[in-house]
Amino acid sequence: MENRGSEVSRLYRLRFNKDLSSRNAIWKVLCRDFFQKYIKPEDTVCDLGCGFCEFINNIKAKEKVAIDINPETKKYAAKNVRTIITSSTNLPKRLTSKADVVFVSNFFEHLPSREDLVKTLLEIKRILKKEGQVIILMPNIRYVGVAYWDFLDHQLPLSEKSMIEALELNGFKILEKRVKFLPYSTKSKLPKWPILVRSYLKIKPLHSIFGKQSLIVAVKNKQ
Repeated sequence: MENRGSEVSRLYRLRFNKDLSSRNAIWKVLCRDFFQKYIKPEDTVCDLGCGFCEFINNIKAKEKVAIDINPETKKYAAKNVRTIITSSTNLPKRLTSKADVVFVSNFFEHLPSREDLVKTLLEIKRILKKEGQVIILMPNIRYVGVAYWDFLDHQLPLSEKSMIEALELNGFKILEKRVKFLPYSTKSKLPKWPILVRSYLKIKPLHSIFGKQSLIVAVKNKQ
């Protein structure tokens, strides 16, 4: 895992280091104006595949956990965020039934196989509390097209239909889906000023034009 983590670290530095401040500004708006409604002040939230911690640093919750294979994650996590360096298919046993919400953004497409996706979903299910929720933001290959492969580490092609099928087969019930939600990436040509991001969230017709990422919210089925 150490070699894989170092590889991810180098790749992320090359890809994102130049626009970390703008990405954080975008996520500050996304958390405050959209994602916060899914999370209560007393919740424990795990950000799986947290990257540079833009979501987990900006969301408000009682307990916040950042999980990634990248050993440099600790450098980017805020002081009130606990970091865990591990694979998504082998989450620590101490997390079992601890999370009210697991957030996963732009991560599943990096997994090498369908088997790893299923293992990860089962791990998410294990760490969620009874009726805990998973929030998924993902590029949708149906709308991204060949640009899906512009990133070297994209390995698993997923649409909202295949993602929903995987969730339902592994013990989740779908609560909400937005097939077209956000643009593909922060490297798109769309303006990234916070006020424009806020306006984009409010003007839903824009989602159907520019949205290439899907949002799926699912709940852990009762045992």
